[in-house]
Amino acid sequence: MLQILLDILGGLWETSGLYGLMEDPKKLVMMLIAFVFMYLAIVKEFEPLLLLPISFGMFLSNLPCVLSEDMMFHAEFWNCPQSAEWLWSVLHDGGLLDKLYLGVKLQIYPCLIFLGIGTMTDFGPLIANPKSFLLGAAAQGGIFFTFLAASYMGMSAAECGSIAIIGGADGPTSIYVSSKLLDGANSTLNTGTIALAAYTYMALVPVIQPPIMKLLTTKKERAIKMPQLRTPSKTEKIIFPVVVTLVVALLVPSAGALVGMLMFGNLLKESGVCGRLVETAQNALMNIVTIFLGISVGATTTAANVLNLEFAKVMILGVVAFSLGTACGLLLAKLMNVCTGGKLNPLIGSAGVSAVPMAARISQKVGAQTDPTNFLLMHAMGPNVAGVIGSAVAAGVLLSVIQY
Repeated sequence: MLQILLDILGGLWETSGLYGLMEDPKKLVMMLIAFVFMYLAIVKEFEPLLLLPISFGMFLSNLPCVLSEDMMFHAEFWNCPQSAEWLWSVLHDGGLLDKLYLGVKLQIYPCLIFLGIGTMTDFGPLIANPKSFLLGAAAQGGIFFTFLAASYMGMSAAECGSIAIIGGADGPTSIYVSSKLLDGANSTLNTGTIALAAYTYMALVPVIQPPIMKLLTTKKERAIKMPQLRTPSKTEKIIFPVVVTLVVALLVPSAGALVGMLMFGNLLKESGVCGRLVETAQNALMNIVTIFLGISVGATTTAANVLNLEFAKVMILGVVAFSLGTACGLLLAKLMNVCTGGKLNPLIGSAGVSAVPMAARISQKVGAQTDPTNFLLMHAMGPNVAGVIGSAVAAGVLLSVIQY
């Protein structure tokens, strides 16, 4: 009788989470990292809308489970070729987070996020000052410089592209590219690690950008005042998303899905006749997708993917990409300032990275530190929204080059 009782207790112990934690102590480290990110999201408010779901997804996927059927996320599903049989296995045998992650793997969530962003974006400053397109394009230089740097470090083309896109400072774009290139590939990196780095650096925009801006500009340049922008007509705002979608689809078809959904959302907004759809996309749809995207991406950040040298390289190259993107935008703005006879404040060039509207606010803040009467926000919004389009186009270029 005593032996039976001991066998029962032993079985309960061996199937408990505590036993699993002792068998794999790295899970405890990952749970502690998840708690750190929860702290940053809740207390420091670093991108809380996505960092909190990502950190909790990390927490859930690293909970110790001895039996495979008890796990909410199975990494092995995403390290093998995808097929009809694979999809059935995920739906039939996968956990909750496996099923939610299908929206990432099939590139559904990033496109829906872009739809919501489109309904919240005003392209008026960009239409009023088309030169902003150049600044938004220049700020993507960090992506391509980092791609080359990563290749010299011996990384595969898929890894180089996935890391480099972090320089666009656009979380959904980073997820879109990495989910196409990494999942199922023979790599220690995955979408979760790329997304974690991307959103970390997006949250650190107020820390990373100002020193670079002050280093590359003079006090005189930072004090330049720019004239008020004209107000684009409603016709211009309606035509703009249609034309941009057509041009991008013709030149870079791989970027068509992201840019198309972005511009569709903007057309809904600017048409003025789809109020209910705009409200849904801005609020309910955006919030639902953000929750599913964050928690499922966070689930992929397991110990095997994070506690290694490769992830350290991602973090280092990520900040290099972001810093170079900021610098490229500033340098082109300095050149344009010379060409316009000193009428363009170079600070708006740093807003060419796609961290909307935070990067534009940093341009305003740094300019106001030099001259409190200088208002650069609307001028900076032009390059900022151009950067959203630019990062999507850069993503399309990377996918075209790597996949074909």
